[in-house]
Amino acid sequence: MEIILLVVFAFSLFYLSMAERFRTYTALIALQGLLLFGLACFRLREMNVANLVFLVTETLLFKAIAVPFLMYRILNRIQVNRVHPDALPGFYALLLTMAGLLLSIFITRRLDGQLIERTFMLIAMLALFTGVILIITHRRIFSHLVGFLVIENAVFLFSLAVGMDAPYLVNIGVLLDIVVSILILGLFMGRIGTRYSDMETDNLADLKH
Repeated sequence: MEIILLVVFAFSLFYLSMAERFRTYTALIALQGLLLFGLACFRLREMNVANLVFLVTETLLFKAIAVPFLMYRILNRIQVNRVHPDALPGFYALLLTMAGLLLSIFITRRLDGQLIERTFMLIAMLALFTGVILIITHRRIFSHLVGFLVIENAVFLFSLAVGMDAPYLVNIGVLLDIVVSILILGLFMGRIGTRYSDMETDNLADLKH
């Protein structure tokens, strides 16, 4: 079952790299939150009440519900639903993501399999590369927000890859996810989202004034 969830997560990353509508991005982020919840439940051996409540709050309530809800609110406020016309076409972004997959396979095969779970590490690295690609190849700030959220999901998968017998290590990584997400979403719901309608990265230089 874990393999199926990881494969679906990987396909969501490929779809994310090709998508051009921000609402599609938001739906995929919600799907990834659900998948991470399922992976965490299957992965952790020590599942007491405290860990279960923490994981449900982080993955199911926060990543799958709260974050997508806030993202939809941002989209309704800025009235921008597509990537910038000058963004890298979806086909080439998909090729870059596939190259990231090959690089992830190469790196994972060279790691010590006794210390980590290679399959989880592979998908985590693919998520990391996908998030970086979104940030580098897109100009609109919302795409960068999605890229950072994908990187946070990668951090969660990294925690699962090394923390099977240490659920509190996973919880620490999850707590970092929550803090960063709140800061990023708060920034978007605040000054950036209300000041600029086109939401391009070039406008960030004006925030210092």
